[in-house]
This record gives sequence, C-alpha cells and structure tokens, in this order.
Amino acid sequence: MNYFNYHTHTLYCDGKEGPESFIQEAIRKEMKAIGFSSHSPLPFDNGYSIKSNQLDVYQKQIRDLQTKYKDTIAVFLALEFDYIPGISSDFSILKNSMNLDYTIGSVHLVKEERSGLLWFIDGGRANYEEGINKLFNGAVEKAVETYYLQVQEMIISQQPDIIGHIDKVKMYNKNQFFSEQDKWYKKLVKDTLTIVSNSKCIIEVNTRGIYKKKCDSLYPGIEILKEIYKMDIPITISSDAHSPQELTSLFPETIAVLKDIGFKKIKYFTTQAWKDCLI
Repeated sequence: MNYFNYHTHTLYCDGKEGPESFIQEAIRKEMKAIGFSSHSPLPFDNGYSIKSNQLDVYQKQIRDLQTKYKDTIAVFLALEFDYIPGISSDFSILKNSMNLDYTIGSVHLVKEERSGLLWFIDGGRANYEEGINKLFNGAVEKAVETYYLQVQEMIISQQPDIIGHIDKVKMYNKNQFFSEQDKWYKKLVKDTLTIVSNSKCIIEVNTRGIYKKKCDSLYPGIEILKEIYKMDIPITISSDAHSPQELTSLFPETIAVLKDIGFKKIKYFTTQAWKDCLI
C-alpha cells in the first residue's frame, strides 16, 4: 500500500525542517498523502507551539504547496490542538477561520484541578516525575485519572477528527509508577474508549514513542489496540514526524501488528472525507 501520514511538525512549531522538505521526502517514499499539523497556539509561552502571528503564513504556505503538488501527492492543512480545560480555545474557532481540512486533538499538559497548575507529560522523565510528586502529592492513580478525564472531556466537547497518542501518559512510565495491567488503569482506558466509540473520532496509532526510544510500545499499546478492534473504533497510522526522514518510521512493522490483531482497514483522508484503506 502507499503510505500516508496526517501528523507532522515542521519549523512552524517544534519540527526540524520546512514543509516542502517533508513533501519532497513523501514523494520520494511514494506516499499518497501528507497532512501538516502544527501544534496550535496556546495563551502562554512554550517551546513547541506555532505562534498566533504565524498562522496566516502557515496557512498560505500549505495551501500554496497543496496547489503546487496537486498532481503528485495530496497535501492537507491541519493543526494538532492541545486541550487544557479553561485555558485552550475551542478547536472550532481556528478550524473554521483557517478552513482546516481536519483536526488532531491531544493532551500534553494535564491540569491539576485545585491549583490549576499543569503537568507536562511530554517534558522528559524528570518533569514527569516532578509533576506527579508536586502537583498530585505522589498520587499516581490520581494523576493518570486526571489525564484520561481530560482526554474524555476533549472528545466530548471538541470532537477532533483524530485523537492523538491517546495513552501518552505512559510515555515515561515504563512500569515504574503504575502498571497498565492495574484494574483502575484498564477501567480508565475502557471508559475512554467507550466515549470514543460514541463519537466520530478516529484513534491514531502513533509510532513515535518507539522509534525515538522514549517508550517501548505504540500509542496506543497492544492491549488497548485489541479493545479498539473489538469495539470497531476506526484507526489511522501516524509517525508524528518532526523531520522528513521520520515520515513512515515503523509503518511496515505497525501494519504487521495491526493485521495480527485482526485489523483489515485503516482510515485515510481525501477531499474532506475519511475513507477506508485496506491493509
């Protein structure tokens, strides 16, 4: 099959190269589609989001590239939205004003309810552990529960087209803080998947944790993927690429895993519609 990837980050946010370099590499890899999904702006300084004053330039460049390469590869414009209750804006505002082709919804920053402080789960192992200890007084179960409840709230209130790395809270865990076999953890996952199944959202199967050696399994992991299959929830594959060379990282291996579970199709995007692709 010809691969596609709808989760990519360029120099507009925390990626390593400009959009055209990604497209040229995608063409070299004979991909059928590429979507650009810069991290959405947030109302505070951070090191990874696109700046609000760059949105127009970003939109124009992707649309220009879409036209330039229309006879060679499908190019799409999107954003990966961070959902933080009471802090982030509704996804629909930029989706409509920028006429985005699709949206990805993710949680990187978990809001502790009483203090309002944020636990950055993607900021390295030291920050991960510090957040659990300082914001949640070492209560790992409460920290992880807060993450999944925030994901659930995002799905219900924002309805993103794609849910990004749904179990990323495990990123720096590696069975040191909690076990993914714990009953409480499995219940949080099952409750979250039930909400997904009642939505129109697609769950991405994200390979980045493995190829960057930050996690020893896909997002979501095998056991969650088995539940997704049983519940007939639609999926797509992404590498969450931050450089052109990462565009299809671990795709063949991931497709083999999906087939072994029983998946026969994944979702791909074309002209404002999600369709099935056989694997």
